[in-house]
Amino acid sequence: MTAEAREAGPRQDPAADGMRPLDIALLTYKGNPFCGGQGVYVRHLSRELARLGHRVEVIGAQPYPVLDEGDHTAGAGLSLTELPSLDLYRQPDPFRTPKRDEYRDWIDALEVGTMWTGGFPEPLTFSLRARRHLRARRGRFDVVHDNQTLGYGLLGDIGAPLVTTIHHPVTVDRRLELDAAPTWQRRMSLRRWYAFTRMQKRVARRLPSVLTVSGSSRQEIVDHLGVRPDRVHVVHIGADTELFSPDPSVPRVPGRIVTTSSADVPLKGLVFLIEALAKVRTEHPGAHLVVVGKRAEDGPVAQAIDRYGLDGAVEFVKGISDAELVDLVRSAEVACVPSLYEGFSLPAAEAMATGTPLVATTGGAIPEVAGPDGETCLAVPPGDTGALAVALGRLLADPGLRARLGAAGRERVLARFTWAKAAEGTVARYREAIARAAESGSIARNKGFAAAGRPAGARRAGAVERAAEPVPVRPAAGAGPVSTPGGAPAAGAAPATLPATAPAAEAVTVTDLEPDPEGRATC
Repeated sequence: MTAEAREAGPRQDPAADGMRPLDIALLTYKGNPFCGGQGVYVRHLSRELARLGHRVEVIGAQPYPVLDEGDHTAGAGLSLTELPSLDLYRQPDPFRTPKRDEYRDWIDALEVGTMWTGGFPEPLTFSLRARRHLRARRGRFDVVHDNQTLGYGLLGDIGAPLVTTIHHPVTVDRRLELDAAPTWQRRMSLRRWYAFTRMQKRVARRLPSVLTVSGSSRQEIVDHLGVRPDRVHVVHIGADTELFSPDPSVPRVPGRIVTTSSADVPLKGLVFLIEALAKVRTEHPGAHLVVVGKRAEDGPVAQAIDRYGLDGAVEFVKGISDAELVDLVRSAEVACVPSLYEGFSLPAAEAMATGTPLVATTGGAIPEVAGPDGETCLAVPPGDTGALAVALGRLLADPGLRARLGAAGRERVLARFTWAKAAEGTVARYREAIARAAESGSIARNKGFAAAGRPAGARRAGAVERAAEPVPVRPAAGAGPVSTPGGAPAAGAAPATLPATAPAAEAVTVTDLEPDPEGRATC
């Protein structure tokens, strides 16, 4: 059935924008919504897209996304398809070697070989599995939305127009970690680990439509990844303002400062907050810090805690529920974002949404979220321990200032940064991508729909599905392998050949996966 025939088919209730509802594949190679912004993005955006009347199938690998499928306002339009990796970095046995019977195909071998040689394989291997899965289900989706996989497998024809979110270039994390590395051995290890960023640069330059979360990230994508400015569009994300809201029944704990941070990631700037806390406690002995995140047993943060004798003044919490996190933020007199760089900063928006006053650095996009210094937050330069200590001390000493900044911060979030607004802006970009693809003739006109307006044989919405057996992949004639010292294709290089399997009805050729010759870049 052609797209025109589908439009003329059985009547469907329109989406919130008055147009036909879309079938959306939302890809995420990691989906943990309790650790890292990408999982939070998928969870909240998918729910709001479904609330707008669209059908969203999240396709993800371990840790699998947690979706709000029980949310009655999302209807039956939200579902999860599991596309499993070998889960090589799972707890409690990260960097494990799989047993022989765990290997299913050549992509699994590539994943293990890349890990063995010190690389990070998941963006590449997830993209190859997603490509195979999407092409086997050609015609099922109106649009594919990739959440920063940026793998070779998503280039070329994947059965529907592609829209990609890049939160910020991972090259920024790479640079900051290299700058903080204490030894040449550590720097060598980091360079190998971040080898996948070469692939991401090459893929990003060939993408027709890129979404990002802030103006700062947009400029970083243009500068670091070389994407044409006219292809990068800002769609701000936001806080769940129904969940993150003020609650006068939750008492403020005197002297409590709260932050969300990873102790072992230099980009998050936690070591500067620890040093600032030591200064603040000379005038405010009751000041203490609660860190939402895992405590590092060694490294700069652990050393700073020991050096300043702050064992009893710094607490780390992890694995808490949404409700517990919200109440923790509500209980703080001050929330702090000490990051050296952020592509957006969900913790800033969430803290502001609860009415908790914020101290934040001016790193990356944080000022876009937190707003003007003295109006909706107190802003300090990134990495400036002295300025951070002064701002924290000022808020702890002034209840009136805390109340004013807290109220103004919540109003700013409600006006600018909600998931409903993010979903509306994202749908507008989906429709632009679909229209552009239709004009260029790149959409295959073979979307077969059953009488109810859904694909023939489609499963019940809202179910969790394990992806079907892989569609075999055929190599291009005459191609030769590209190998790492461990014998597996390199994560940072385009696959020049794909191991042959049994014949398939639809095959992927190497020409679909080769990087843009003009997009070559060095790490």
